[in-house]
Amino acid sequence: MSRKSPFSRLSFRIMGEKSDHLNLARGRLVLITAFFMLCYLVVGARLIDATIIQGYLSQQPDAIGANEAPKKVVEDNNKSKFRADIIDRNGVLLATSLKTASLFADSKKILSPVESAKGLVKIFPELTYGDTLKKLQSGKRFIWIKRNMTPTEQAAVLNIGEPGLVFDYDYHRLYPQGNLVSHMVGYSDVDGNGLAGIERSFNGLLNESKEPLRLSIDVRLQHILRREVKRAITDFTAIAGAGVIMDVNSGEIVAATSLPDFDPNRVTANPTAPEMFNRVTLGVYEPGSVFKIFTTAALLDLKRTSFSKEYDAVNPIREGRFTIKDYHPEKRPLTIPEIFMVSSNIGTAHMAQEVGTANLKKAFADLGLMGKPEFEIEEVGTPIIPKPWGEINTLTASYGHGIAVSPLQLVGAVGTIVNGGMRVQPSLVMREKGDERPESSVRVVSKETSLKMRQLMRLVVSSGTAKKANIAGYSIGGKTGTAQKNLHGRYVADKRMALFVGAFPMNDPKYAVLVMVDEPNPNKTSYGYATAGWVAVPAVGRVISDMGSILGMQPRHDDVDISEPLKQFVHNVKGEH
Repeated sequence: MSRKSPFSRLSFRIMGEKSDHLNLARGRLVLITAFFMLCYLVVGARLIDATIIQGYLSQQPDAIGANEAPKKVVEDNNKSKFRADIIDRNGVLLATSLKTASLFADSKKILSPVESAKGLVKIFPELTYGDTLKKLQSGKRFIWIKRNMTPTEQAAVLNIGEPGLVFDYDYHRLYPQGNLVSHMVGYSDVDGNGLAGIERSFNGLLNESKEPLRLSIDVRLQHILRREVKRAITDFTAIAGAGVIMDVNSGEIVAATSLPDFDPNRVTANPTAPEMFNRVTLGVYEPGSVFKIFTTAALLDLKRTSFSKEYDAVNPIREGRFTIKDYHPEKRPLTIPEIFMVSSNIGTAHMAQEVGTANLKKAFADLGLMGKPEFEIEEVGTPIIPKPWGEINTLTASYGHGIAVSPLQLVGAVGTIVNGGMRVQPSLVMREKGDERPESSVRVVSKETSLKMRQLMRLVVSSGTAKKANIAGYSIGGKTGTAQKNLHGRYVADKRMALFVGAFPMNDPKYAVLVMVDEPNPNKTSYGYATAGWVAVPAVGRVISDMGSILGMQPRHDDVDISEPLKQFVHNVKGEH
């Protein structure tokens, strides 16, 4: 028995023309549905390509079709230009890195090269219109326009409204102290590569470390030293100068200046320009009578000679075609204190003969005066030593003639002489807290010789050629040096170097201070003189006086003058020396 659907009698088949129309509508509906589905698939595929595939390809260095401009920006940003700070011993900022905007052009997107070039040269006067226009219509996707802009400059570029002018961000090196410590700190280029000073010699560390690099420099003392060296240069219309302050026990350089100097924020000068030359470490000069410190110390240490011993200074010394004479001849036998106090070349040469060539050269070498010194910056000069070294060189080198060293070497050698006789190595980078500098184990001269030399140096200031540095209560000692300059192999009478190295307090020395002035000229107040006693000595006196106030070193007026016992060996000195 068959069963029928209850709806069978409701169903019917559409036949004929109406059936054809219905099939046509159904086909169109399927076609439209397929079209929209295809569109969705295309859009989806494009989104995947744009957001995932192209994003991946743009990060590959050799990807074909990767956008040139974004790739360059990514590469630049991936190269970190951050450098660690450089600070002074008290934490004062000397160099730091600041993130700034830089401007490049995607010339394919530049809408109006002419108008954009005109706008850019107004914002950046250092740009030229022709060169800027050339860049904007070059067709290149990435070309630098201006590195390290200020916020004001960036806002002005935005106002141009050019879509092809694009900003990138990197680190710019800033030097808050400007010229003040330029030769010691140095500078870096626009890409963050150190080119001079500490920036150069510690380039790798500064690029990798996040911790600041602390120098031994004290900005307060640096201000004082630079001011006084500059004043001496101005007062005596000199061409240049240099100054150093060193802790004689640790060797830490607490101030060092070379003038003329430069602003590391705006290094545009030729690297060989005078202001770029570091006279403290790289320059080597004949120091004149300052070298008598080292010759006298060698005599006292090796020969145990008594202060009372006299040397003939009646007549000049003639050695071959050379004649050694005194600037202010006493024309009589002189004791060691007299030779040192009046700065007798003749007497010092006789002492050098007694020491002997081999012993004198060894004494100079032990003091670090015969070879290139080790120091934290790479701009370090090599001494000029007589070659071959004959008997005449022993005589002339004894008073700083015919031998040239740097101010850095001089202050280091003086520190060794006055600190008790232990070799001290000048340094610029401070050790970490708790990592104290070990005491030197290299004895150069005996404690007794060191004391005798401090007495002699104090005598020079209290009664000799450096009276203008005799600041009450600070017990300053030192030695003057005035040397003719050797230009093109010949000594020029009216071109000289005036130099003074002082130390204080001489009862227990803490610091050595050096001031050197290049080619000073006499002025009205110097009575026609331009020697160290008139030029460099007063500057050191002013530096030490201000140092005492800054460092809290109160004048000690009750201290015994250690030069007093030597005055018994000083007889009938002529006039003012």
